[in-house]
Amino acid sequence: MKIEQIYTGCLAQGAYYIESNGEAVVIDPLREVAPYIERAEKTQAKIKYVFETHFHADFVSGHIDLAKKTGATIVYGPTAQPGFDAYVAKDGETFKVGNITFEVLHTPGHTMESSCFLLKDENGKSVGLFSGDTLFIGDVGRPDLAQKVVAELTQDKLASHLYDSLHNKIMPLADDIIVYPAHGAGSACGKNMSKETTDTLGNQKATNYALQPMSREVFIREVTEGLTPPPGYFPSNVLMNIQGYDSIDHIMDRGLHAYTPDAFEAVANDTGALVLDTRAPQDFAAGFIPNSINIGIDGNFAPWVGTLITDMKQPILIIADEGKEEEVVIRLARVGYDYATGYLKGGFKAWKDAGKETDQIISIDAEALKKLQTENPEINILDVRKKSEHFSEHIIGAENMPLDYINEHLAEIDKNKTYYVHCAGGYRSMIFISILRSRGYTHLIDVKGGFKNLKESGLFPISDYVCPTTML
Repeated sequence: MKIEQIYTGCLAQGAYYIESNGEAVVIDPLREVAPYIERAEKTQAKIKYVFETHFHADFVSGHIDLAKKTGATIVYGPTAQPGFDAYVAKDGETFKVGNITFEVLHTPGHTMESSCFLLKDENGKSVGLFSGDTLFIGDVGRPDLAQKVVAELTQDKLASHLYDSLHNKIMPLADDIIVYPAHGAGSACGKNMSKETTDTLGNQKATNYALQPMSREVFIREVTEGLTPPPGYFPSNVLMNIQGYDSIDHIMDRGLHAYTPDAFEAVANDTGALVLDTRAPQDFAAGFIPNSINIGIDGNFAPWVGTLITDMKQPILIIADEGKEEEVVIRLARVGYDYATGYLKGGFKAWKDAGKETDQIISIDAEALKKLQTENPEINILDVRKKSEHFSEHIIGAENMPLDYINEHLAEIDKNKTYYVHCAGGYRSMIFISILRSRGYTHLIDVKGGFKNLKESGLFPISDYVCPTTML
């Protein structure tokens, strides 16, 4: 028996490949399915099943393409109503894969169809729990996402279901079972996930806050407290996973159309496409196509695309470092942005060499900012980190304007004033500035290296919050 976790850091997502005696199962695959097929071919195994733990919100699963390409059967837990050929299993139903067995445990709470798959070895011993978004390492799945699709499912009702699922289905299992969750730290599907991506169930019973002894009422309060709004693309991804979607092959063919600078400019003008520049922030600042948006591929690219590009069907034209174009199209498709229509051949250099119009963003370091502040103590410093980051510590006098809610804050920014913008390290501040720049805000200056460099410089007073409970 082989168990392989295929972890994708930018989505904090774990897919799984399990093989026994020439047969295999893939659990919660990503949109691009070639790696799973190649893995099975490596050992001449047949992918028999694609197990889906639930209808995912944070990414578009590859279940449909993988089933079509391999002949595998897609399996969901009870109550699922997919809009394509799939098998909806009963609670407790078992599936044989080579010499091993999987048992379906219906565990509603994160969503109503959520199910775990309990792996039993050749001797019938339970050895692994593929827990989807029901149980994470250090956390449990947030119970407020399904209500975005089904209005009558309140987060309290879902949390109550989750309480029963954990206590009746998962906690009675043996302590030595290994938990294999669908996500780790960084995913928006939970609020307190560990950086570890597997653990024993026994250790989770001892350390996971949600598995400690408590009443149903206390549990509901604990798992719903402190939830932040999910990214706006989540409901659309759920519907794509329920109803179906275009083949990844079609998406790739369309997105990897190479345009010359002249053709790229014509398509952008004729279609109103969003020009998405995926280079590193400082490369973007040094020169970019006017009105393009910067979301760097070497960061939390897909979640930020999903948060900030509200129209998922808007055509997207890509600017990328040479050789990164395919990765960009794949990572867009993972979160349901299927309408990339091509990229600039030769990247920004080709645009510049063609004599096309370019723009720049001023980027200054901590020392330059301190000099400006000394000359004018009233300068406007914008901190675009999350509220929790700002509350933890910040430059005294800086105004918090989280990138997540940029549209809500537009009215607060005066186009005639100059703002010095920072985030934690420089990734989000460039996104923020590029978006506003495309909307006519020309007096925004990037603070290179973000809060990290500002703090390390020792030039700025830093807030020092004390937890209220320590002040009694």
